[in-house]
Amino acid sequence: MTSPQLIDTLAARLREAEQSRQPVAPVRGDIKPGDMALAYAVQQANVEARLACGERIVGRKIGLTSTAVQRQLGVDRPDFGALFASMACGDGETVSLGRLIQPKVEAEIALVLERDLVHEKHSFADILSASAYALAAIEVVDSRIRDWDIRFVDTVADNASSALFVLGSRPVRLDQLDLAGCQMTLQRDGEQVSKGVGAACLGNPLNAAAWLADTMVALGTPLRAGDVVLTGALGPMVAVTGPGTFTAQIDGLGGVRAVFGE
Repeated sequence: MTSPQLIDTLAARLREAEQSRQPVAPVRGDIKPGDMALAYAVQQANVEARLACGERIVGRKIGLTSTAVQRQLGVDRPDFGALFASMACGDGETVSLGRLIQPKVEAEIALVLERDLVHEKHSFADILSASAYALAAIEVVDSRIRDWDIRFVDTVADNASSALFVLGSRPVRLDQLDLAGCQMTLQRDGEQVSKGVGAACLGNPLNAAAWLADTMVALGTPLRAGDVVLTGALGPMVAVTGPGTFTAQIDGLGGVRAVFGE
C-alpha cells in the first residue's frame, strides 16, 4: 500500500471510530514508531475532512507536556492537535456522554492570541506580547484507540486524542499571573481527584506555547490572532466514568466546570 493510500485508510478508520463511537485497534501496526511525518499526515487528512464539511479551526492543543508521560510513550517532545469550533463547550454546559467513547479530563491554562506568531523561533516575550489573555480550561480528551492503548504515533494520528474543551470566563492578562507557580485543583462532584502546578507543563506553559508556535511556523500554518492555545495538563488526567461535574480551580484564573450527563 502506498503512503497516500495508507494515510487515507488510517484516517478513515479513525474517522469512522469517532462517528460510530466504536474504538479501533492501535494504528502503530501500520506506522513505524519513529515515523512522525506519517502520523501527522493521518491527522492532517482528518483535519482537512472536517474543514471540507464546513468546520472551523479555532486553535491548537498541546499534548504530552508531562515528562513522565513522555517517558511512558518513549518520546522527548510534545505533540499537537487541531481545535475546532464544534469542540468548544460552555462553562457549566451539560455534555452528553453519548458524544464520547472513553473520555478523560485534565485542567489546563488556555491562551487566546491577539497577534500572529510568525517567527522561526519564538521567545517568552513574543508569546507574552502576542497573548491577549489567559483562561482556566478543562480539556476533554478521548481516544479512538481501544482501551487507550496508545503510543506516540497513535495519539498523533488521532488528533492528539482531542475531543472537547471548556474555557473559563475570567480572562486575565499574563502579566497578572504566575504561570509556573500557579496551583491547580480538580474536583469531581466536590471531591479532589487531581492537583498540580503550572511548572508541570514543560516547566512553564510558555515553554509549551513557544514550542507550538515554532512548530506551526515550520509547518507553514502559524498561529494567528484569535487562536486558542491549550498549553497542556497541569496535573494527572482523570477518567470520566459517568455523569457528574468536574471543577478546576487555577490560582489567578478562577474556576471552570465540565458537566457530563447521559
